[in-house]
Amino acid sequence: MAMRASAQRTGRISVRALSTSTQEVSVERHTGNDLGILTLSLNRPHAKNALSRSLVHSMRGALSSIRSDSTVRALVLRSSVPRVFCAGADLKERALMTPSEVEQFLYDMKLMFRELEALPQPTIAALDGAALGGGLELSLCCDLRVAGQSALLGLPETSLAIIPGAGGTQRLARLVGPSRTKALVFTARKFGAAEALRMGVVTDMAEGAAEDAAYERAMEWAREILPNGPVAVRMAKRAIDHAGSVDLATGLDIEQLCYAQVIPTQDRLEGLRAFKEKRKPNYTGH
Repeated sequence: MAMRASAQRTGRISVRALSTSTQEVSVERHTGNDLGILTLSLNRPHAKNALSRSLVHSMRGALSSIRSDSTVRALVLRSSVPRVFCAGADLKERALMTPSEVEQFLYDMKLMFRELEALPQPTIAALDGAALGGGLELSLCCDLRVAGQSALLGLPETSLAIIPGAGGTQRLARLVGPSRTKALVFTARKFGAAEALRMGVVTDMAEGAAEDAAYERAMEWAREILPNGPVAVRMAKRAIDHAGSVDLATGLDIEQLCYAQVIPTQDRLEGLRAFKEKRKPNYTGH
């Protein structure tokens, strides 16, 4: 297992262990102070991380492993390719597909997106560079999105006489509203980090011009999540994910069911003890 230490930042030392790697996707497990954070990196530089059949397949394999890993408390999705997060679908590959192959590819890609969206752990997309078409749609499957100063976002599919086909019309509309989504899709507009933050497309905007500024900011968000009870965070995510799809009464019932899952945990008792003893809690996820 290859090991490397990252640069020390704000008094922290994070050691990252490369635990899983394919040609186009790598998974890094952080240790030290960042134990519990996992980084999932896209690495297809010759195609600007365009979503190909092989990349989708590799992503699905990685997500399958992450889903059942209770040691993962936060996931950061990033690009290893400078100045690009994901350029969208691999149109060169798609041009060689038959209509039935295109249909199968879209089905597999949508499954991968749904599997990312359905992960029980909090997920953060670090947008350093372009996130266009399927790239933006991929980021919309994450719970939080951080854009760097170099970020360029958009759903330009209508300029190619197609429409967003991997959830963009649905997830973006739920995020910023139908009217704003229509404006962005109808015009195929591309926009930067500041406008994305103003519209609510991203959660946060990284400061500074470093190529990995969004990634470093995403790691800060992940570090804020780490000290909290992992079961509670997962149950909170489950409850919130239902908020936009059910009526209030049903949503409150779902919230109560999720709350019931944390009551028998040792972490809940640890939180009460730590509060009483005026110390930081040590949550184990049980």
